[in-house]
Amino acid sequence: MGGRGLDPVIRGQNEERVDVLLDGMRVEGACPSRMDPPTSRLSTALAPVLEVRTDNRTLRWGPIAGGQIVATTAAPEFASGNLTTGHLTLGGSDNGDGKLVNGSAAAGNKNTYIRMAGGHDEADDYEDGDDREVRSSYENTEGRVDAAWTADNGFYTRGMASRQEERDVKFPGRGMDAPKTDTDMYRLEFGAPVANGGWNLMSWQADVDHVMDNFSLREQTAPMKMLTASETRTQGVRLTLDQRAGDRTDWAVGVDYETNDWDAALNNVDKGVVASFMWPGVERDRVGMFLEQFTRIQPDLQLGAGVRYDRVEMEATRADDTYMLRRMDGTMVPMSAAKAYEQVYGTTDTDAADDNFSGFVSSEWRYARNRRLDMVASHSVRSPGVTERYVNKMLAWVGNPGLDTENHNKLEIGLSGHQGNWNWRPAVWVDQVDDYVLRSQDRYTNIDARLLGVEGELGWTNGSWSATSKLASVRGENRDADKPLPRIPPIQFVQTLAWAYQGHTLGAEWELARRQDRIDEESGLDPGTSPGYGVFNLSGTHPVMANLSFTWALDNVFDKTWAPHVSKSDALGQEFFKVNEPGRTVRAALTARW
Repeated sequence: MGGRGLDPVIRGQNEERVDVLLDGMRVEGACPSRMDPPTSRLSTALAPVLEVRTDNRTLRWGPIAGGQIVATTAAPEFASGNLTTGHLTLGGSDNGDGKLVNGSAAAGNKNTYIRMAGGHDEADDYEDGDDREVRSSYENTEGRVDAAWTADNGFYTRGMASRQEERDVKFPGRGMDAPKTDTDMYRLEFGAPVANGGWNLMSWQADVDHVMDNFSLREQTAPMKMLTASETRTQGVRLTLDQRAGDRTDWAVGVDYETNDWDAALNNVDKGVVASFMWPGVERDRVGMFLEQFTRIQPDLQLGAGVRYDRVEMEATRADDTYMLRRMDGTMVPMSAAKAYEQVYGTTDTDAADDNFSGFVSSEWRYARNRRLDMVASHSVRSPGVTERYVNKMLAWVGNPGLDTENHNKLEIGLSGHQGNWNWRPAVWVDQVDDYVLRSQDRYTNIDARLLGVEGELGWTNGSWSATSKLASVRGENRDADKPLPRIPPIQFVQTLAWAYQGHTLGAEWELARRQDRIDEESGLDPGTSPGYGVFNLSGTHPVMANLSFTWALDNVFDKTWAPHVSKSDALGQEFFKVNEPGRTVRAALTARW
């Protein structure tokens, strides 16, 4: 939506259908318009390793509807004989005058350590390929401390506390910007070996406070000053036990509990009154348990299966609280979220209770030397999110408390292999969705949908040179209306070429997308058809001396004007349109490590 606030799209599905876990923690955003999706809390001071999951090969973190992104922060690495380690990075970019500084310092050893890290990054508005400014400036400051201790018998404990402050974040075309968002996260973890495996207990808390308005960052303000103050509180605990039975079987069992509180009020600043309770004090409690097992029944064949049950209860505690709604003729009338749900959907019960049963079966068959056939069939149930069920913006954007749960029935088949300098993996998948939650003209309904996809990857390397070709295509169908699903990306292709020698690396990337003309204009989510594009990028890394390296990137070399079809902006809560990506951009950074 701008310089910050990346909302990933995985296989044509996004927002509530993409689960993001930060070192095992599920952190919910505090903005009904998703100015602060979970990915905005990925640390830039300690960049994590990202794993993208598209199918249920495990259920310990919940069933996967569209996709799951798992971010894992590595522990500090201490060189032999050293009791300290750390880094310092200074960087910047020309397009938007970006600036970046971050660092970390750790003391201890691999069994016991304490580490402090922090950073600051900021940028002004960038320019697209036509030299037009895009409202995208922001400031982000973060700090964290983490520590760990491991006993001789294998018992361990780990802890983390972090604070992130985002300031003056602008969003192009939207009705509001975000002058302030504060996030506090805490995590405490224990574990130890037991029998032929180990147990792990983790608890976490994440508090997010968010403010957005239509006047503090704008020279020309709207006719009426509006401000939304929102917050979310997340607490969770997860206990898992992993065991190995014999030489061929691994199994795991676990239970987790999570509670969330959301509150958001849209205020008419000029009149000093609440204009709408956008999240009317929504509370959600989730209790889940899972069991899964993987057995290698033959040296070349492994089978797996798992089941999971989740009980989800949601309640809008302030649904009956009244506010003054301004009608089209200018008169003010009392209104409540409960009245809005009843007026729009005829729904009078704002409580929801879901019993979600999910499961999967998988197989991994090595049918020939360096060849493998993978298959995963799964049933995943997703409860509608807080916005889908309870958002309430002055009757213009209203959630539906009566939504049914989404049921994803997925099958994926992939072939992978390598021979000599080559490797490959084609895959096909289908996701039959019962009671898919469709947003259309800022209303929510259940429909039946189907998503089909084809993916392919082909790579080659000789040690110094490497090349990779990747293709992805997805087709989404609204089966009830016999038309396309909205916000489905077009066919995409990415070609990379890289060279590495004695620590030096050079890389080239060519990203292409076909025109997307399979859209649903009536939904209000597709900004018309989108043209195809091709964007060329260059990058490199170079050691300067023993502990100092220089990295650079030249993005959008040919200064193209482009935007992904799924790019989103929302001016009045009723119209979505694309936000252009930056034009030619030079980025560079120096990193010292010790």
